[in-house]
Amino acid sequence: MVRLTTWLQRNRWWVVGLWLAVALILIGAGQLVGPAYRNDISLPGTQSQKVLDFLEVADSRAAGEAISIVVADPMGLARPASRERVEAALGRVRDVPNVVAVTDPYVTPGAVSANGAIGYATVQLDRPAVDLPAETVPAVITTARAAAGGSLQIELGGDAVRSAEGGGGGPAEGVGLLAAMVILVLMFGSVLAAGLPVITAIFAVGSTLGVVSLISHLVTVPDYVAPLMVLVGLGVGIDYALLIFARFRSELLDGADRDAATRTALNTAGRSVLSAGAIVMIALLGLLTLGLGSLQGIALGVALTVLVTMVASLTLLPALLNIFGRRLERSIRRHAERVRTEPGRRWRWWAAFVGARPWSAAAIGLIALGVLAIPVLGMRLGIADAGTDPPSFTSRAAYDLLAKGFGAGVNGPLVVVAQTDPATVDHVVDVLRATGGVNSVAEPQSLPGAGASLVFVLPTTGPQDPATGDLVDRLRREVLPPLAHRSGGTYLVGGSVAAAIDFSAAVRARLPWFVLGVVGLSALLLMVVFRSIAVPVKAAALNVLSISAALGVVTVVFQHGLFGAQPGPVEAFVPVMIFAIVFGLSMDYEVFLVSRMHEEWRRNGDPVRAVQEGLARTGGVITAAAAIMIVVFAAFLLSPGRMLQQFGLGLAVAVFVDAVVIRCLVVPAVMLLLGSHAWWLPSWLDRRLPIVALEPATNNRDPLPGHPPASLPEA
Repeated sequence: MVRLTTWLQRNRWWVVGLWLAVALILIGAGQLVGPAYRNDISLPGTQSQKVLDFLEVADSRAAGEAISIVVADPMGLARPASRERVEAALGRVRDVPNVVAVTDPYVTPGAVSANGAIGYATVQLDRPAVDLPAETVPAVITTARAAAGGSLQIELGGDAVRSAEGGGGGPAEGVGLLAAMVILVLMFGSVLAAGLPVITAIFAVGSTLGVVSLISHLVTVPDYVAPLMVLVGLGVGIDYALLIFARFRSELLDGADRDAATRTALNTAGRSVLSAGAIVMIALLGLLTLGLGSLQGIALGVALTVLVTMVASLTLLPALLNIFGRRLERSIRRHAERVRTEPGRRWRWWAAFVGARPWSAAAIGLIALGVLAIPVLGMRLGIADAGTDPPSFTSRAAYDLLAKGFGAGVNGPLVVVAQTDPATVDHVVDVLRATGGVNSVAEPQSLPGAGASLVFVLPTTGPQDPATGDLVDRLRREVLPPLAHRSGGTYLVGGSVAAAIDFSAAVRARLPWFVLGVVGLSALLLMVVFRSIAVPVKAAALNVLSISAALGVVTVVFQHGLFGAQPGPVEAFVPVMIFAIVFGLSMDYEVFLVSRMHEEWRRNGDPVRAVQEGLARTGGVITAAAAIMIVVFAAFLLSPGRMLQQFGLGLAVAVFVDAVVIRCLVVPAVMLLLGSHAWWLPSWLDRRLPIVALEPATNNRDPLPGHPPASLPEA
């Protein structure tokens, strides 16, 4: 680290110029080539995936996107004035590029409700949404809705419409950056000092967005990965840069010159950033082992973001510190003179307060975490549909109109593929119609060349109702297997509801192995770094508890509709992604705090003083870094997308709980209770583990518990 810092200081302008050139090239290339994002929730081997495969083979149009145009007139769609306007609108939609067919609700059987007030037309496009020109779907929406007026209401639904309405992160990125700048200015008293961590994060996030845009042509990357990368990149980038800059500032105030302060900052906080970043990437890349479609693209994109932000913090930031060092030093010293308080004085008092009652502090923190985590036991995973969109969205209005006119189940029909002889298919239809929870069953459609028939089943309940999931399970386990046994046929249940059930089941089945792998590897890394058994076990347990608390809050808000949120399932992607990201971010603070405690303990051998000094030296920085992450993540509650809102809330709550409850209360209490035993490692294991120290003196083993270390050679 010292050699790296020295080289960066000598070549500071080249480093900044190289970063600028690389960022411009990557961003420009990404814009020029354009992304090829595509969502993939395929699960080979599941019933829902087999049904989808049948549909694509039987009908080539199934590969194209479909949009629903829902028309409603309380006075009746058959009125000449309404019919003329509807048919004229559908005619104009047929002329929109990429539209290959538009059905007519007035001639399509069953396309108008029983009372004649609500109907729908289906717009078939010539390709999947990901391959459509950006202007196609908005053109269909604008063209169709232009005919609305008076008593005639026209709304549009479908995944393509939802993406067009709810894409992007809204104002979240700008709000988060502005709030982060305000906190940094208040902390450092200088716009320049506050700007360096933000500049570092922006360079890293911009470069990574360009890279991911390019690699999306090679691997499956979902369309919501970009705002998620911005969400994580800004938080992690500012966080890492802040940890290094805070140590640089601390060294300056302790009397070091600028160059020495930079070297020490990179040789201490830089090591913590390196270890913390490695743990974050271990957690994210662990998602690859789940083998779940788009999750792999998300894991790759966000892991690349963390990698680039870590590299930027270790290379670009030191170069900027050298370039602006003189001005930074003046502003830092002026701010310190104005404040005129002993660094860490309040945190030493807090450490002493916790130290006087460690059992009570630990109990209060653990009880609070346990209470917040209770709702996660009832979490219901799924994939949200238009029913959870904001009421102002046309996709939500179309969803509600269809449910009003044709029953709640019309928004999530079940698709049954029957591979059997035609005579048996009629019996299957009769059995389905007699099944509880089924509203209606359409006449079977033969699939030419597939030796099967297609049967659409409308449940009595909506797609997000747990009763619909129960119906899918009952059909698969109780209703159709006896028919298959008697007829020798094969019966598959698919559709959007079944696909969400299959995906959620796959996540639940593989999640324990993912958690075990991530926790195990991270604990092993911490054991190597801190030469301790207790520290990694404590860190892993508390991190899992903080994640559970965050997911409990997400469950209460989004599943039960607290604070006005639309009730519905928690997105199946969210728990695994929050676990991967938060586990890594929690380790950031763990490494930064405990490494400073470890440094103090190696210096004086007093575990109580080590906890006090570690908290005094890092408490303010961790609090500021957490505050920045919280406002960046919470800003994504302003996003129109439900998934980003869940990510934003979950990450914000997790960081708040981690910084306030765990780092300020539970960790100091537990470390004080453990005393010297916190740093115990069996001698036989100590000899076999490699040395990867976070302190400069990397060639020295820790002393035995309870014995102060000998004098250490300088780095």
